[in-house]
Amino acid sequence: MAESKQAVTTSEGARVFLDPYMDWVKKQGVPVHLDFGHDLLALETGDWAHYEARGCFAHTHGRGDFCANYVLEISPAKKTKPVKHVHEAFFFVLAGFGSTTVWLPNGEKNTFEWGPKALFAIPLNCEYQIFNTSGRETARLSCTNDLPLALNHYHNEDFIFANPFKFPERIGEPSRFKGEGEHSAFDRLKGAGQINVWDTNFVPDLTSFKLYDLNTRGKGSRNVFFQLADGTMHSHTSEIPVGRYKKAHRHAAGTHVHAVSGQGYSLLWYDGDSEFVELPWRHGIMYTPPFWMFHQHFNTCDEPARYLACSIGSARYPFISLRRVSNEGGGSTSVKQGGRQIEYEDQDPRIHRKFLEALKASGASSLMGDVFDEEAIMRIPAEDLTGVIQTPQLKGPAV
Repeated sequence: MAESKQAVTTSEGARVFLDPYMDWVKKQGVPVHLDFGHDLLALETGDWAHYEARGCFAHTHGRGDFCANYVLEISPAKKTKPVKHVHEAFFFVLAGFGSTTVWLPNGEKNTFEWGPKALFAIPLNCEYQIFNTSGRETARLSCTNDLPLALNHYHNEDFIFANPFKFPERIGEPSRFKGEGEHSAFDRLKGAGQINVWDTNFVPDLTSFKLYDLNTRGKGSRNVFFQLADGTMHSHTSEIPVGRYKKAHRHAAGTHVHAVSGQGYSLLWYDGDSEFVELPWRHGIMYTPPFWMFHQHFNTCDEPARYLACSIGSARYPFISLRRVSNEGGGSTSVKQGGRQIEYEDQDPRIHRKFLEALKASGASSLMGDVFDEEAIMRIPAEDLTGVIQTPQLKGPAV
């Protein structure tokens, strides 16, 4: 499905409702996919002159105003042309092996190698080139970026893609292109736990990267924030333990959630809905929860499940008020206390029943008997589990 955002000309000839980002997208001549979420490994791509590779846009209904996503596909033993841009870009490797060369503001270049499930950021306006180092396998990467914000603000393509200005402060130490970095931690407000931040440009493997306990999001939940290339965009990786799931919460639009490992599903709903939106959970799936829509992640396999989330507003530069409140703990605080999280005891009874049925189908076991009377839940007649989804004492977007 293609997005329909067009300029409108009034009877007086005034041009209004312009969208420079979507105008640029249309000029690229590659497929534009629009849905609630996508299997990025399966999306159709087309020849993309901008990169001299193949690609497509993976737009979502919940992408919001600031961020978007595209898929870049590089044939075996091929490379992109060098490009640069005054917008931030986070690359998550979906498949394949390769390397990236980044030309630094001082004229030096830095090259690093990557494989599946690596994450890297291009420092602002640094020229870079991406290589597929395999002679047999295609490389496919997901790029979450803030080009909508940049292009719609400046509405000048040369300013974004042919700007000579340099940002040396964005580079960091050369070792940060090799997977090294700096760890820091800070305590959130309202007893919402500690946030751990890893400051780097490159994460070689999200499946093995060290995470830290964040039990306020659910027992056994682990997490780390990434501060990539001193950027204003945010990313974090979280892990859902075997036999468990995370608590539901909600936030601003534009958080691109990539399933990295494990199997399961996510549920999404607005307060007052009678049904859930359900999306599968497996590597390659990406979706963005729309603004203020509750969402909840479930692990139904026999190994921990990890995901990557990328959005606007980092720990260092929150940028928007909702990100600042999330960093302070609003996303891990109960709605009863003015936060944005639904505690297990307050959630719709259908949610845990559905989880138990999914585990039974997969052959895995629940470890949440410490929270729920699971035998009693399974005895509830199915007809008694219908109804409108309601949550207690909900606050508005100000939190």
